Amino acid sequence: MDLISIIVPVYNVRLYIEECVDSLLAQDYKDCEIILVDDGSPDNSGELCRNIASKYSNIVYFEQENSGVSAARNKGMELSDGKYIIFLDADDELSTNALAS
Repeated sequence: MDLISIIVPVYNVRLYIEECVDSLLAQDYKDCEIILVDDGSPDNSGELCRNIASKYSNIVYFEQENSGVSAARNKGMELSDGKYIIFLDADDELSTNALAS
């Protein structure tokens, strides 16, 4: 199986991020890494993401000063190890078979 990197820029999404990550962890395709890039959220999104990432070996958390969604995605690509990259907004969810071949 090829590793898929799922990059999620995070900015003021504390109300949505857990559901987003839960949908990624529930994927039928299991060879995935989830990269959460906090783009300087003034709410507690970063703390929530840090706590989530500490529980899972396939979740990477990175925090940066606010630089915009494109910079957050670019940082996620720098951190990724996957053969394939998917971008997902933090207020979105994927169905469990979204990554299935």
